[in-house]
Amino acid sequence: MVERSHLSIGEVLNLLQEEFPDVTISKIRFLESQGLLDPERTPSGYRKFYDADIERLRWILRQQKENFLPLKVIKDRLAAGELGEPVGAAKASGRAGSPSGTARSAPSSSRDAATQGPVPDDAPAEQTGPQDRSPGSPRPARKRRNGSQTSLLDSGETAVSMSLDELVSATGLTPRVIGELERFGLLASRTLGATSYYDEDALVVGRLAASFLRHGVEPRHLRMYKVAAERESGVFEQLILPLLKQRNPQSRRQALEVLDELAQLGEQLRAAMLRHALREYLGQS
Repeated sequence: MVERSHLSIGEVLNLLQEEFPDVTISKIRFLESQGLLDPERTPSGYRKFYDADIERLRWILRQQKENFLPLKVIKDRLAAGELGEPVGAAKASGRAGSPSGTARSAPSSSRDAATQGPVPDDAPAEQTGPQDRSPGSPRPARKRRNGSQTSLLDSGETAVSMSLDELVSATGLTPRVIGELERFGLLASRTLGATSYYDEDALVVGRLAASFLRHGVEPRHLRMYKVAAERESGVFEQLILPLLKQRNPQSRRQALEVLDELAQLGEQLRAAMLRHALREYLGQS
């Protein structure tokens, strides 16, 4: 086996998941798109993560997890040299050396570079969300890490903490529209000091709202989805409460599985009802 001095994005994910269970490939790509990471690329476009890249990513995730810092603050601190090395410096120095044995410790499920070559980190099998989306494009549901069925209750984003300006940049919405979404209860912010921060659900709702807005559907029209979701969640809550009252890990896992299944069933039923209501326009009458 040829020993590599770098890791692929999938190997980095496996390496960090024990410390950061919610990290995903889409999260790593998002951080790169925001200028917080700058991994080297092979001529084929594969990302190459060296020691400095991995430590930088670990530091960023820790700032989000423990200090709830927005990306702008993290980026400013990195630019100020708080981590000790600005983005791109490791690449400029050649990223020499093995990443402290991390290539050896990568899980055996990772593909062997000597026999199969590196796996494209933009390949469909690894994708947890589109790499290049226009602002406001809806994010499709992603598969769970164990490869099982897609969970509708998984936002697809992890550990997001964004200021209003960052949310505006990520969704393409104006502050006024985001304010309307808040007023109608479709997203919420939390305030620290004089600044409001938005989580992963606000980011998902903002992107979806931007897509609706392109079709003339305004925030006030979207309130029907909130009302329907609240009614639906009330029914589901009554179904899983007996499991949660048992207060053991197995019952909690079972409750989450029940919620996943109910969410899937609800989506299919809503689609069927919508098809029935619109069949005249779908050519099914």
